[in-house]
Amino acid sequence: MNRRDFLKFTGILAIGVAAHQAINMLSGSDARQSQKKREKWAMAISFSACVKKEGCKACIDACHFIHNVPEFGNPKDEIKWIWQSPFETVFGDETNVFTKSMLKNLSVLCLCNHCENPPCVRVCPTKATWIRKDGIVMMDYHRCIGCRYCMAACPYDARSFNWREPEPFIKEINRDFPRRSKGVVEKCNFCEERISQGFLPACVEACTERALIFGDLNDSDSEISRLLRTRFSIQRKPHLGTDPKVFYLF
Repeated sequence: MNRRDFLKFTGILAIGVAAHQAINMLSGSDARQSQKKREKWAMAISFSACVKKEGCKACIDACHFIHNVPEFGNPKDEIKWIWQSPFETVFGDETNVFTKSMLKNLSVLCLCNHCENPPCVRVCPTKATWIRKDGIVMMDYHRCIGCRYCMAACPYDARSFNWREPEPFIKEINRDFPRRSKGVVEKCNFCEERISQGFLPACVEACTERALIFGDLNDSDSEISRLLRTRFSIQRKPHLGTDPKVFYLF
């Protein structure tokens, strides 16, 4: 082997060794990452605490301000991230003729259920909606083409369509959150922009009665995990197999 071939050979060998070490470092990092327990975010809503203040809408107002939700003033164009509906409308499958009258007249707080098996994600042709590994069902407003397949697929009526340009109907614009445009779908995002910074969702923080509990289901010591182990809870339409991540506590 002459000098030129020898140098070429040792150079290739050095590159191979370096690549092997890099692969080992990356695979080790991936292994450590996979060993770290991933969060699974969920919310619990206490009926008894939620009805203490009659007519209270602090959670709705906080959510809609933070996320620039417009107020069009009519049901046809309504955009809702979190809202109230009658118990018999929300839990129609759970009621019967013997349901207490108090329960029938109860207003129930509703939002996107961030399902484990979200039908809205399956039908979206542009992948404008997707589910993160921590369970949050997200929306990409730039990818949304306004086909509304996701709205048709959602069994919880948790998505709204912008029939009109929303910005003129936002009372006070929050510059820290993106505004939407006419022709796109939007919904609750579990305040992912806040929890990524270590804050609670705006609705949870605004509730003075602590009716909303948010946390990690994969953490057995979290408050929401303890409550779901010790208190009776129901989900919306669990028979559909969507596995909602919003629980209602009695």
